[in-house]
Amino acid sequence: MEVLDGDEVRKSLSKGLGFSKEDRDANIRRVGFVCKLLSRNGVAAIAAFVSPYEEARRHNRREIQNYIEVFCKCPLEVLMTRDPRGMYKKAVSGEIPNFTGISDPYEEPVQPELVLYTDREKPEESAARVLQRLEEMAYIPPLDKEKEVAAGEEEDELIRRRLRNLGYM
Repeated sequence: MEVLDGDEVRKSLSKGLGFSKEDRDANIRRVGFVCKLLSRNGVAAIAAFVSPYEEARRHNRREIQNYIEVFCKCPLEVLMTRDPRGMYKKAVSGEIPNFTGISDPYEEPVQPELVLYTDREKPEESAARVLQRLEEMAYIPPLDKEKEVAAGEEEDELIRRRLRNLGYM
């Protein structure tokens, strides 16, 4: 399993790309290509990216085996309060051009496999919903919940252990 983080990929694979529509599309297609190679070789890939344009997502859906789109839906006002680096503040003041949701559009996914409402769900709840959806799609084996709960574990520890056992942590 491999996790591709947007900030990390921009430091290496997509170094030199800006945030214009063309550069964002190129970034997402590059990440899609890496995910395609990983998937083709039996490696699960999680790509944690802002992907604002539907066409780039559609392209990757066509190219990648076992593609799952998870839409982390959150109101802009809430996102702005969760901004430790002050990016939204800079975007609103005009310091950062082409900022998704401020000076650049975000096209919501048309039919994602899963929508997470991150303003209403705890991270553990969202993680549990992702695991449940992966089970439903037969991408991961089902959890024998009775056996796990009988061991006396808390729900969030169950999720963490499950992610570790699957190789995601």
